[in-house]
Amino acid sequence: MVLEIRLENFYSIKNEISLNFRAENINTEGTKALSSNVIDYKGQKILKSIGLFGANASGKSNIFKAINFCQSLVVESHQFSEGTIFHFSPFRLDGYLGKPSLFFINFINKDIEFEYSFSLTNTEILKESLYYYPKGRRAKIFDRDENKGKNKKEIYNFANGLIPRPFDVAINTSRKTLFLSRACQMDRELCKDLYEFFLLDFQLGFAPIDFRAIGLNLTESLFKENKAFFLHALSICDSDISDINFIHEKSKLPPLPVIVLPSSSPMYDQTFDTLRFETFHKAAPELSFDLLGEESSGTIQLFSMLFFILNVIKEERIFILDEFDLSLHIKIAEFIIDLFHASSTAQFLFTSHNTNLIDIKRFRRDQILFAQKKDNGSTELYSLFDYKDFRENMDAEKGYLQGRFDAIPIVDNSLTALKGLLESVKAI
Repeated sequence: MVLEIRLENFYSIKNEISLNFRAENINTEGTKALSSNVIDYKGQKILKSIGLFGANASGKSNIFKAINFCQSLVVESHQFSEGTIFHFSPFRLDGYLGKPSLFFINFINKDIEFEYSFSLTNTEILKESLYYYPKGRRAKIFDRDENKGKNKKEIYNFANGLIPRPFDVAINTSRKTLFLSRACQMDRELCKDLYEFFLLDFQLGFAPIDFRAIGLNLTESLFKENKAFFLHALSICDSDISDINFIHEKSKLPPLPVIVLPSSSPMYDQTFDTLRFETFHKAAPELSFDLLGEESSGTIQLFSMLFFILNVIKEERIFILDEFDLSLHIKIAEFIIDLFHASSTAQFLFTSHNTNLIDIKRFRRDQILFAQKKDNGSTELYSLFDYKDFRENMDAEKGYLQGRFDAIPIVDNSLTALKGLLESVKAI
């Protein structure tokens, strides 16, 4: 469970921004009706979802790029060599190009609260720290500051006994590597647990599933237990699919990840156990259709996404997705959001351009965030809750489109302006 993410000096993010999942103290009747939108955790109320809205080029996607980069660094940096350059861009104006970038995350793992952070440039890790709250009070696990000297005992400060032989790990941790990543590789249990949180519980992005290639990696029970759910979701799209089944097959297509192989490869002579999904329609209930080969791309995308989301919810993970509702009908987008609100502790962080979702009957005011590009090109982030004069009997979508919350593009689409634009094109 994520409590807060902070980012500073990544891409268009200049000054620190915060994605805070701690719910604000709102006691209106409208918010009380949305009690399922929060997780009650040890006296705290934690948001199950946050939606991020704003104009194109406001920096929404940069926030997700920064989170993705930082997660990848935790998962992969133990593999980095001395020649590694970190592939992200700090804010390029106002002298920030040479300043360090900062990542901070406050989260719950196995019922313990942690704070993990690091700072870096494009060429090296500068600082790293890990704290926890074993009895409700903040306590250090380790601190790292590469500016304190060349000796590892000057650079690192460890709490006694929490990480076995920590300096053995530190000696093997270069300025290209996060200590947390190296400690997992060196089999330190606490660090392995946190590494797995970033690897498994932190789900960034979604890739459509190739159902002919998934083999038995896709759990059959997930479909069997939730078949009615899939049919209901498809019916929201006005689909005339009346039934879905799967069959086991032998296939020469290798399971994911699919590797491009030369035609002479012996892999083409092997067979694999696969699952193939077939659909049945109301107009011809006895006639089966291959889901992947004969259904529409929208149906395939939705069916694939629902599998992914069901697994996220079942495992109580955090799903982070940029423009999640791209090409989805609004009713399906709302259905997916409602799934997370109906879950126990799964969380969903997303961006969207669909203004229909700026709805205080579906979201609390602290769940609706806006991104805006400032005059200096940097991204700022704020929530609907920050507008103290906004009342819950007002139309939030209408206010957004009218520019009340600033985070919309200023576009002159008058007939005169458009004619002038077309005239300039002719003149070229």
